[in-house]
Amino acid sequence: MDIIEPLVRNFLGIFFLMIGLQFAGRALGLYQRMHFSHINYGDRGSAPWWHRHIFNVFRALILSVCVVRIFADIDGWLGVFSALYQWPVLLLGMLLLLASFVSVNYLQAYMHEDWRSGIDRRDDHRTLLTSGPFSRSRNPLFISVITGQFGFFLALPSVFSLVCLVAGVLVITRQAREEEKALSSKFGAPYDDYRARVPRWF
Repeated sequence: MDIIEPLVRNFLGIFFLMIGLQFAGRALGLYQRMHFSHINYGDRGSAPWWHRHIFNVFRALILSVCVVRIFADIDGWLGVFSALYQWPVLLLGMLLLLASFVSVNYLQAYMHEDWRSGIDRRDDHRTLLTSGPFSRSRNPLFISVITGQFGFFLALPSVFSLVCLVAGVLVITRQAREEEKALSSKFGAPYDDYRARVPRWF
């Protein structure tokens, strides 16, 4: 525990900081090359708009907490579960975060120019992805994100991370339904056939 605990504590702060920088860099690079934003909030007050803002609030909270924990002991404020705060659990959480990071990057690369964050209402010519990981699940990217959220809970087992996990899963499952409705509207019968063949999650 003397080695693993500070390792995971420092890892969380650096990990979430790098995630934020990577996402921002990717979004800016795509915008400069493609001349439109790949991040879509949806209409103000709509369900996707709320999902995006709730997700952003929790993402900012997680980043802030993890960075502050590197320099100050604030675990008493987070409601840490001492029974779970053991090195095997913390290490498993860190490994799940790394697995989530790799799989998210793999899936975004697999989607290539079809990748979007949120629902893109533009009349573009994206293809319907049904091969590779999308032949086994309609939402493999969301599964990877939820895996990371669970990993964060294990890497910092606490009331704070549990609230983040529950909120994150609720937002993602609701957003998945919204995106599937948009895809059904965009692609029609081919998407309905795909939805009948491939499960939403597993």
